[in-house]
Amino acid sequence: METVFRDVRLVDGGGSPSFRADVGVDGGRIAAIVREGAGDRPSARRTVDAHGLALAPGFVDMHAHSDLALLRDPGHEAKVAQGVTLEVLGQDGLSYAPVDDRTLAEVRAQIAGWNGAGEDVDFTWRSTGEFLDRLDHGFGGEGIAVDAAYLVPHGTVRMLVVGWEDRPATDAELGRMRRLVAEGLEEGAVGLSAGLTYPPGMYADDAELTELCRVVARYGGYFCPHHRSYGARAVRAYEEMVEVARGAGCALHLAHTVLNFAGNEGRAPELLRLLDAARAGGVDLTLDSYPYTPGCTTLASLLPSWAAEGGPDAVLARLRDDATSARIRYALEVAGSDGSHGVPVDWAAVEVSGVADERRAPRYAGRTIAGLARERGEEPWATARRLLVEDRLGTTVLLHVGHEGNVREIMRHPAHTGGSDGILHGAKPHPRAYGTFPHYLGHYVRELGILSLEECVAHLTSRPAARLRLSDRGLVRVGRRADLVLFDPETVAAGATFEDPRRLPTGIPYVLIAGRFAMEDGRRTEVLAGRAVRRAPAP
Repeated sequence: METVFRDVRLVDGGGSPSFRADVGVDGGRIAAIVREGAGDRPSARRTVDAHGLALAPGFVDMHAHSDLALLRDPGHEAKVAQGVTLEVLGQDGLSYAPVDDRTLAEVRAQIAGWNGAGEDVDFTWRSTGEFLDRLDHGFGGEGIAVDAAYLVPHGTVRMLVVGWEDRPATDAELGRMRRLVAEGLEEGAVGLSAGLTYPPGMYADDAELTELCRVVARYGGYFCPHHRSYGARAVRAYEEMVEVARGAGCALHLAHTVLNFAGNEGRAPELLRLLDAARAGGVDLTLDSYPYTPGCTTLASLLPSWAAEGGPDAVLARLRDDATSARIRYALEVAGSDGSHGVPVDWAAVEVSGVADERRAPRYAGRTIAGLARERGEEPWATARRLLVEDRLGTTVLLHVGHEGNVREIMRHPAHTGGSDGILHGAKPHPRAYGTFPHYLGHYVRELGILSLEECVAHLTSRPAARLRLSDRGLVRVGRRADLVLFDPETVAAGATFEDPRRLPTGIPYVLIAGRFAMEDGRRTEVLAGRAVRRAPAP
């Protein structure tokens, strides 16, 4: 065999008690598992003495925003160093395929706060399949840092077919959207995402979503919505997505399942009862969350839907007009706009994490809108408005609106999986981008005991693999793909903090993708073993 990990604590991903074993790897697959004292120990050309370190399947990030990062940065240490071996891209209804020249320019502008404007990326693709091919052949054909699956983004599809108008799609437009979703699934996408607080996806009604989800169901994919409210109407918004999935007969995976903003503290049990009832009633339902309270998004996403109609240039024109700007301010600060989840904005809770011009970052990053406004002797909306215009909507922010009790309750749920929602762009990104998976293992397992080690690993491995219908991953079994993480349960921890968000984790010395060492002795190697993971045929 190529490699044997000697004397590991095998946490196999299935949730059963861990045990001591030797694990052999050969040809990119797990070739042997020998329990302590159960037989002859396997030998190999290379032996790694684990001395009781935990060996687990590679972690699956069910909600990633690395759509361009994987093509920019061959190291991609933000994820590899956490033990992530697979990311799911195309989230929140907005990504870079399928597009034409017009929509590519528009979506690049709209989500520049997530991924940068992309001047350093050669956008040679237009279709979903071409994007997946590009991932396969990244960096001169060598590949990418980790494997990547893709969701067809509903907002991008609507942008391509309907544009930025706030109206129902016509029958002809809906037919074309159905065809684009089907084409994306045929080309390898694993499902459909939606961003229902982001334009133009927020302009779709439930009938449109249901029709598109029927297409997804035919191909055995899943629907992954960022639903219409995480604030004032949060529980009803979750219920709405359950109803869409039930009506379409489609599997449902709830993105970044949180209950934050004022009024939702302590409501996690209510939400989980709703989800349990749906599962008992036959809805194939899973969810993901990140183990932090603050959220992260673009500053422009807080604007009311009417202000976003027409696309980025129309938004900027409205912001420059004093009378319209006053209407936007009222919607944000008094009424609670749909973009800010029906809750009036608290500018003291909105922290700038990144701006489009990095030379200006030291003046803004890590500062709240309220604090910046005080320094300038102006109202917070004046500061926010200036940032939006100067940045051409590219400002990224943290929203300090979460509730720790809800975070803990949700992560305990048996349908839960891990998703970082990691936005890597910006001077001071949310630490979840660099710390989600070791933070689960270190803080919530070792320090707080919210989950056992075995249960937590199952949340991060076999459960997401099952949702993605990847039969050769997520468990340490002979014959399965050797995507593996070796970590120290006693020291694993997220290095990233809100003050220093790009610090790498500790306690994860080895990461293998397809049997190749992506991390070795705690250092990133030059291995690029990642490829696009295409949808498995429908059962």
